[in-house]
Amino acid sequence: MQTQAVSPLMSILPFLAIFAVFYFLLIRPQRQNQKEHQRMLAALEKNDEIVTTGGVHGTIVNVKDKSVILRVDENVRLEIEKNCVAYKKAK
Repeated sequence: MQTQAVSPLMSILPFLAIFAVFYFLLIRPQRQNQKEHQRMLAALEKNDEIVTTGGVHGTIVNVKDKSVILRVDENVRLEIEKNCVAYKKAK
């Protein structure tokens, strides 16, 4: 009885296929979402209505380098980090 030798390429091929599937289904879309979020953060302006990751709704009063000042109610202002902005509400 003779056994056939399996080439090293054929033994690595399933792992490469699994990596390719993970890349196109998980890694690549996540990177695209991160880039889109960074573009949204860079485009924040005064009077934009936003929602934070904590669920706080407010209107931007001032934009700084790393933070924004939100008006959440009359005479109530919060300073939050830009990376805590979840999304900008549609006007």
